[in-house]
Amino acid sequence: MVAQVHHTHFTPLSHNRCSMARFTKNEEKRMQVHKTLLALAATLVMTMACGGSDTPAWPPVPTVIAHRGASALRPEHTLAAYQKAIDDGANLIEPDLVITQDGVLVARHENAIAILNNDGSVREATTDVVDRPEFAARKTTKTIDGTAITGWFVEDFTLAELKTLRARERIPAIRPANVAYNGQFEVPTLQEVIDLAKAQSAAKGRTIGVIPETKHPSFFQSIGKPLEPALLAVLAKNGWNSKDAPVYVQSFEVANLKALRKQSSVRLVQLLSNSGRPYDFAAAGNTQTYADMATAAGLKEIATYANVVGAHKDLVIPVKDGALGTPTALVKDAHALNLAVHIWTLRPENAFLPAAYKKAPTTDNTVRGDSVGEIQVFLKAGVDGFFTDDSGVGRLAVDSLK
Repeated sequence: MVAQVHHTHFTPLSHNRCSMARFTKNEEKRMQVHKTLLALAATLVMTMACGGSDTPAWPPVPTVIAHRGASALRPEHTLAAYQKAIDDGANLIEPDLVITQDGVLVARHENAIAILNNDGSVREATTDVVDRPEFAARKTTKTIDGTAITGWFVEDFTLAELKTLRARERIPAIRPANVAYNGQFEVPTLQEVIDLAKAQSAAKGRTIGVIPETKHPSFFQSIGKPLEPALLAVLAKNGWNSKDAPVYVQSFEVANLKALRKQSSVRLVQLLSNSGRPYDFAAAGNTQTYADMATAAGLKEIATYANVVGAHKDLVIPVKDGALGTPTALVKDAHALNLAVHIWTLRPENAFLPAAYKKAPTTDNTVRGDSVGEIQVFLKAGVDGFFTDDSGVGRLAVDSLK
């Protein structure tokens, strides 16, 4: 028997090292690709789980909200005021809503477009109706939310009649420069405000939203002109009657917001004053106050129907000895309930600022104080958005915050 000899192929050591090196480099590449794919997959899963996309969340936080437009620089609730606010960096523009005789929603701070004192002098006017003899007979006295008011009212004018009037500066003693714009601008409809927001969103490449407030909803309900059906109709017409639309609806009352929640998923804002109680509560004999609603228990109830608490700034940081004091628990409590917090209203003039933020001469209410400084204190307290009469000041406060 001849023994079989098995020949083993021998590879030089140097050749083995080269092969091993190539293997190691290739394996490292494959492992790196594998890790990258896993990371991408994980990101995709998280994005889908959170309902996210490559589109930045809207609105950006902190949110700059134009209170009646750039009302420190133009007569409030005019397309010119809204345009100025947009140009200066506002994320949201606010039209207060009232309704005409023929059922059209328009932007005015009150349904009274001119209010008279007992002696017949003008207390406040946002239009030139007092100088229009053809409408002199429309002057009347009405009780609005328990207060008797003499003047002229939107609901007594058709839209066509209202469009013949021209806007005026509401507080000329504090904003005398705005008087130069008196007589130039019409009263805009809600649809015109939405059209502006849409057009400017396209032109500027960023989303500009609208945050209307329903004014005196109980009163309008009592005269057979409820605001909410007309509002929902306008939102639906514009494809905005949904939770993802660039719109919020605000109210100081409660029942109308709860009713809206049953009809729409649009974002809702419960406004809270620093005194008193919602008028619908008062009318129904409900003694709960805005202060009660600002507690943890009150916020828990708000969270059942609203997305945002729109609080008077004093409810977030009260003024003490002329300066901003210690923040309350409102922001923390609201955030724990997934409620955002918007505050109102941060205005630039001495007339509206705590003593610590006024500028000399401090007795001159028209002088602009340190509004940026005031705003930034609230931003550091964690508010999600703020109403300002000057969006340029608001934008500066946000962009320069450290």
